[in-house]
Amino acid sequence: MADFKTLDDIGDVGGKRVLVRVDLNVPVADGKVGDTTRIERIIPTLEELSKKGAKVILLAHFGRPKGGPAAEFSLDPIAAAIEAILGKPVAFAASCIGEEASKAVAAMKDGDILLLENTRFHKGEEKNDPAFTEQLAANGDIYVNDAFSTAHRAHASTEGLARQLPAYAGRTMEAELKALEKGLGKPAKPVIAIVGGAKVSTKIDLLMNLVKKVDALVIGGGMANTFLAAQGANVGKSLCEHDLADTARQIMTEAAQAGCAIVLPSDGVIAREFKAGATSETVAIDKVPADAMILDVGEKTVASVNEWIDRAATLVWNGPLGAFEIEPFDAATVSAAKHAAARTRAGKLVSVAGGGDTVAALNHAGVADDFTYVSTAGGAFLEWMEGKPLPGVEVLKA
Repeated sequence: MADFKTLDDIGDVGGKRVLVRVDLNVPVADGKVGDTTRIERIIPTLEELSKKGAKVILLAHFGRPKGGPAAEFSLDPIAAAIEAILGKPVAFAASCIGEEASKAVAAMKDGDILLLENTRFHKGEEKNDPAFTEQLAANGDIYVNDAFSTAHRAHASTEGLARQLPAYAGRTMEAELKALEKGLGKPAKPVIAIVGGAKVSTKIDLLMNLVKKVDALVIGGGMANTFLAAQGANVGKSLCEHDLADTARQIMTEAAQAGCAIVLPSDGVIAREFKAGATSETVAIDKVPADAMILDVGEKTVASVNEWIDRAATLVWNGPLGAFEIEPFDAATVSAAKHAAARTRAGKLVSVAGGGDTVAALNHAGVADDFTYVSTAGGAFLEWMEGKPLPGVEVLKA
């Protein structure tokens, strides 16, 4: 990754104030953090900087506060969660700018860690306001971005600061960028993509970009129904965007021109109601009854998907193959995920996955740790897959 300056390029940080942008958008209930995955990911960067004697000052947003500070969006309870995982004290300042912040920074000793309050309590954050950025920069000598998940936003703490201070990618950001480079930047071929989820409308840009970059595109979830309907199949009462038939046909035409195979379901698991334990059966895709819904792809389709995974050197995955939240409609996603994980463990596949539902589906299948890389970034991962430049990454390029 010669394009990006990382912690390897940072030099001596002893006594320096290092502003580290992190992602602390974690679930909090009754003052306790529910899932600490995002906190665990930033620990290597914090430990490395702290051990080298830096004064580590954390910047983050939390939720979407409207119009100023609000108690439910305070980062205060998260300081304790970081402290517990890091095993050393984490101080907290009730503002990210002004006297409160500068006093807390002035009180730091080398190696100390301080969390500043929610950057989104100030309107200047999302506006990337230069005056607000200067107030943030006043507390730092160096800027490190370790929050890939916010890199698609040109905000003061994600993009503005990198223009004001010497800027570097943290270890999490570095790992993410390296993994993404292996996924679609300079991948080992053949490359296949699995894209699922409910709606084509939310992933048009993604599909248009992928058909030009991959050798095969597997389409699952509710999205597949829109493609099937566009080919004249009757999908019964299944989730389907009939108004996007032309778009689906255009994507298939572009894929054919680019030499990308489109893999659609050949059979489906159908039910009359969408609930756990609903009576279900598997039918050929051209035999879906008018009163039924397709809620998962069938075994023949899974066998075909697994064959494509066997041929691939690189797999990029975004979105489940079926309604995996409810059994038995999780079967196809679990089967394909386990197959991809086994190929990855055997050293035969580079597997990169991301997006909220995808992470949940891989965790449900028990294989998230077996993939080459699983991105916890939702919007940023999708925009990267769509081929869009990410402001928070672009600004880190050397």
